[in-house]
Amino acid sequence: MSLKIVRRSLPNFGWGYSPAGDGPFPAILLLHGSEGSWSGWNYRSAAILAAHGFLAISLGYSKGGNSWNAGNIIDVPLDRTAEALAALREFDLSGPKIGLYGASRGAEHALLLTSLMTRDGLADLPDAVAAHSPPDVICGAFNAKMWRDAGDPGWQPWDPASRAWTWRGSSDQLLPTTKIEIERFGGPLFLSHGTRDATWSVDMTRRLWERLKHHGRTPEVHLYEGEGHGFSDDAENQHYERLIDFFTRHLS
Repeated sequence: MSLKIVRRSLPNFGWGYSPAGDGPFPAILLLHGSEGSWSGWNYRSAAILAAHGFLAISLGYSKGGNSWNAGNIIDVPLDRTAEALAALREFDLSGPKIGLYGASRGAEHALLLTSLMTRDGLADLPDAVAAHSPPDVICGAFNAKMWRDAGDPGWQPWDPASRAWTWRGSSDQLLPTTKIEIERFGGPLFLSHGTRDATWSVDMTRRLWERLKHHGRTPEVHLYEGEGHGFSDDAENQHYERLIDFFTRHLS
């Protein structure tokens, strides 16, 4: 029996899945959260999207990490993600349109990168962007060691001076609490959030939504009543139905 979805690699940037065959397929770059690329959550999302006709590539952007420990989100160069978008657009399996999807810190990453690329007039902007549980401002750096129990080898206190992102070699304009100006982007935008999210408050998405409407934008917004940072079965099924529908409409 032949596989209906197969592993694919985007040279120098990462791997994911697509339907079997030569394509081209509508393509999506996936950005993981603070769990890091080794956790497998992003590849699971890639497999679900591939089963519905997409080429979905996971970009591992966190620094360090392995199968047992998440990497750090400290001074991560957003420029590399812009390069990955350009490479995916030129990939021989990709169709003419490219999507970008991130959850949690990946959602922050997706919205921030898109806003910066739009501000600076760069080519290879994503054609559609989806963000689940996004913050509305730039957040501080993430050091996986802070999640170890105190006293464990390698434990260290949080460093408030660390910054998560760099752009064009600098983090000076990417300070924590700076607004993410996604309203600069005029393309299709999907925002979603659980109303009982205890990690990133749903108020962050509500503020993004209000700011976007104030600037004449019409994002597609889904608030999942009673859901936390993760999903129950029914909510996750509904989320992927909506996400797949969004990307099908805007990338096909």
